Amino acid sequence: MFWRMVKTLVFTIVVPGTVGGYVPQTLKGHGGRLPVPFVWIGISLLLCGAAIYLWCAWDFAVKGLGTPAPIDAPRVLVVNGLYRFTRNPMYLGVFSAIGGQALYYHAMHIAVYGCIMLTIAYVFVVLYEEPHLRKRFGAQYEGYCRRVPRWLVRR
Repeated sequence: MFWRMVKTLVFTIVVPGTVGGYVPQTLKGHGGRLPVPFVWIGISLLLCGAAIYLWCAWDFAVKGLGTPAPIDAPRVLVVNGLYRFTRNPMYLGVFSAIGGQALYYHAMHIAVYGCIMLTIAYVFVVLYEEPHLRKRFGAQYEGYCRRVPRWLVRR
C-alpha cells in the first residue's frame, strides 16, 4: 500500500500537476480581474477539482490496488466513490481545476488550453482507455458502461 501511494504521489505531481497546475500558471498572463464573485467561483472550482482528483487517486490506490498511471493501472475495477456518477471523474477534476484558474486569472489562454486538453483526454479515453478496460475487465466493464455515463454526472 505504501509504494502504491508513493507511485500515486509521483504520478500526480508529474502528470496532473503539470497539466492542471504548472501549464495553466505559465499561461495566466496579466488579464484584468473579474468581479469578486467570479474570483470565488474560480477558487471553488480549483479546490473542488483538486479534491475530486485526490479522492479518485486514493480510490485507485486503496480499492483498485493500482495507481492513476496507465503503466500501473488498478487491478480491480473501481466503480464506487465518484465513479458511481461518471466514468471519468479524475479528468473532470483536473478540468475543473483548469477552468477555475481560467476564471480566477480571467485568462482566455487557460480556457482555450483547457478545451484542448479536454479534447485530447476525450480521444485518449475513447481510443485507449475504454478498449483497454473492456479487454481487461470484460462483462464487468460493459455493465458499468451501461449504468454510468462517460462524462456527464448522473445521480
